[in-house]
Amino acid sequence: MTSAPTLARLPVPDLHQTLQKYVQSLDPLILEDEARGGLRFSEARRIRETWAEDFEHGIGKVCQERLLALDRASPTNWLDDNFWVKKAYHEWRAPLIVNSNWWLAFHNDPIIPHDVILGRRPALGAVGVTDWQVRRGAWLVRRTLEWKARLERPDVHIGITRAGIWLRDVAAKMFNVSRLPHANIVVLLHDWFYAIEVLDEDKRMLQPAEIERRLLAVVADADGRLKRGEVAPAVGVLTADDRDRWAENLSHLLSLSPTNHAVLRTINHSLFALSLDHFTYVLPSAASLQPGSPLPEPNTVPEVTAHLHNIRSGPTPRPGHNRWYDKAYTLVVESNTRAGAIGEHSPADALVPSICAEFAVVEGIDEDAFPPLLPEGRIPSARSVEGWERLDWVVDERIRRECGEAERRVKTVVEDSDDGFLWFVDYGAEWIKNEARLSPDAYIQMAMQLAWYRMHGRFTATYETALTRLFKNGRTETIRTLTTDSRAFVLAMGDPKSTPQARRSLLRCAVQTHTNLTRHAATGRGIDRHLLGLRLMLDGSARERHDLFDDELFALSQTWKLSTSGLSEGHQFRGTGFGAAYPDGYGINYLAAPSMVKFGIESKFSSPLTSTAGFKAAIGEAMTDMRYICLEANSHL
Repeated sequence: MTSAPTLARLPVPDLHQTLQKYVQSLDPLILEDEARGGLRFSEARRIRETWAEDFEHGIGKVCQERLLALDRASPTNWLDDNFWVKKAYHEWRAPLIVNSNWWLAFHNDPIIPHDVILGRRPALGAVGVTDWQVRRGAWLVRRTLEWKARLERPDVHIGITRAGIWLRDVAAKMFNVSRLPHANIVVLLHDWFYAIEVLDEDKRMLQPAEIERRLLAVVADADGRLKRGEVAPAVGVLTADDRDRWAENLSHLLSLSPTNHAVLRTINHSLFALSLDHFTYVLPSAASLQPGSPLPEPNTVPEVTAHLHNIRSGPTPRPGHNRWYDKAYTLVVESNTRAGAIGEHSPADALVPSICAEFAVVEGIDEDAFPPLLPEGRIPSARSVEGWERLDWVVDERIRRECGEAERRVKTVVEDSDDGFLWFVDYGAEWIKNEARLSPDAYIQMAMQLAWYRMHGRFTATYETALTRLFKNGRTETIRTLTTDSRAFVLAMGDPKSTPQARRSLLRCAVQTHTNLTRHAATGRGIDRHLLGLRLMLDGSARERHDLFDDELFALSQTWKLSTSGLSEGHQFRGTGFGAAYPDGYGINYLAAPSMVKFGIESKFSSPLTSTAGFKAAIGEAMTDMRYICLEANSHL
């Protein structure tokens, strides 16, 4: 019998190699400084080499030994067990909304009538949701449960790859944050919270029709509450606030009643969340609509932009409502059945929930799994339906006031978010790979380097996410896209004396360098996590320090004004995104499909140095110019 493969332990990289790679990564920044009147390259580099050598043979050697000892004492690895979640996520106290949470917009379900997509379906009662919305929500819930169940099958180890083992282990953190076997999801509607059981007593998934029946019971309950004039306290908005402010408000909320402890426990332990929005968001500046339709045509720029904005943060006039931003995974379905997902980053990186979402969306609604829809606008009675309950917060005037103040602060964050998308349709990964014969990911990274330089006239440290999925509890490592080779390519693109052949040669060199860096990062030989670990091993109480870490270039080399990450080919997604890491930078998520590349781009309106529309145009121009030099160079072979 063949034993199941196991995942290796994340290594502590070699100290000498990390320092050598680190100094080399500074070269483009040193060259930039020299070009602008700073120290000569040779002199500036010699200083960094001296610091690196001194660190390696001095306190750095001690820090490396401490890190190795910490690794030996750690159950899984030195990084995940001790530092990563705290340093990467929890110490950053900015609001999760826009800044940290990722977002995905799904394609529409082809089974849903076009009139529903255009918003012509009457709402159910006074509650604002539609029957097709509830049906799609039920279907996505069921498909998500199926994906989870497949990963948890007892025989899943048979023939599974190491990547599959990593996926199963990391995906488990998406659901039931406490890892307790709760059988419910949390449903949000008009800022009310409900729990719906989606597993039976034997922990088997309920059928889609039963999930829909329980969701309709929630809709009927909310409809009755609205008709009686009830208004839910918008407690969920507090989770979108500054983290310290939310911590204070949560502490006060829990002090008010044991009921609030129970509600929070149910939310935290639930499998995931479903937000049923009682509207379909339209941009205030939306272009002219089709005659008789309240909504723009699908897949137009205003329509997709509005969808992405609503998934990201809710409608701009009243952001943060009907969400629980602390939840690792939340499905969001609007009244016209537009759907997507948001997630809190710390339990799992965005690739994992995107795989789950792709599974949920790839198979459209099976009409045979549901009974016929009732006459339009009719809500079935909820009296005989079991398996759901209200989750009502006990609040006081302080909490009500804080909800209002939080909404105002959140609105400031959202109104500053310049969030857009680009569907580049001239070519995609297939042409890059088969015709240009280059790595699609590295090629797209070079396009963003070129776009940035053309907009800003200078280079910046650039972050790309690499997943360390070869290792148990592997998370991420940094690929430093800015290199001497990427810099040389970009400069050649602006040099009128440079030929297409020379530019193509420099592009190939830059792509190869980036591919090598990607391989190193993915196989535990990256430098940024190791440098973090070494720095944290310095004993502050003993005033241990080193020039290597005090160097301004150390900080500058990690100031990721361009923060990027690629997901899957994204066939099921209309767009995706995450926030810029710096006020004068960009957050860019991209999906490289065979015949197109989709970019999600976020920057800040408040920065005079950035423009999402401008960067979209610059990326499109860069992709066009790079294709030209590849074709022109080939024509002279």
